[in-house]
Amino acid sequence: MNSTTVRNLLVRGMLAGLGAGVLALIVAYFLGEPDVSSAIGFEEAAHAGHSHGDEAELVSRTVQSTAGLATGILVYGVAFGGIAALGYCFALGRVGRFGPRATALLLSGCALLAVYVVPFLKYPANPPAVGDPDTIGKRTALYFLMMLLSVLLAVAATLLGKQLAPRIGTWYATVAAVLAFAVVIGLAYGFLPVIDEVPEHFPAALLWRFRLSALGMQLTLWAGFGLLFGELAERLLRPAPAAPAEAVPAGP
Repeated sequence: MNSTTVRNLLVRGMLAGLGAGVLALIVAYFLGEPDVSSAIGFEEAAHAGHSHGDEAELVSRTVQSTAGLATGILVYGVAFGGIAALGYCFALGRVGRFGPRATALLLSGCALLAVYVVPFLKYPANPPAVGDPDTIGKRTALYFLMMLLSVLLAVAATLLGKQLAPRIGTWYATVAAVLAFAVVIGLAYGFLPVIDEVPEHFPAALLWRFRLSALGMQLTLWAGFGLLFGELAERLLRPAPAAPAEAVPAGP
């Protein structure tokens, strides 16, 4: 793959990330923001009797839930789209006999699993009012450690499957690689500390809805990227054949 193709795929990845970000923004605004507002209301009610005077609000809640939300998600979509496109350039042709579309969907699914779902199952997303401000550094470090472990183990499992495939066949090699990944991730879940800082009387249904909306936003983002980028990559790497020229009738 030459540098021109890589550059074209990078641009298309960023565009696909932007499009997927728009889809994720819709999900976040209509499903996630109402729960965020409810959680903020719970937090304000819980601290109503401990006010230390009015503090100037640097950014209004309206701006946070509209322009701020849109900026964050769209910038993230463009950035991760570019990174995913570079990963796609490396993976294409190295993960099996998949075409451009199928490779994009496979890459998106694996990235969703390794980058978000696996860390999410250990350290799920929390709305405002959940979590001790004094432990935010620890919680952030543990989450990114879990993400790093998940990505590295996913790469290791892929390499293991490729090594085993010539000996035991693709099916059994894939099963062995997935089992190895699951076992090591399970050990990581067991050894890493548990964080449970949900305040007493916090509505369980609100917490559940917020986490589902966070997961739904990520599913929309990665699935949207896989579909959009797969189509753009297919058109670039496998352009439609030119239509045959119509025969010109011979003169008399």
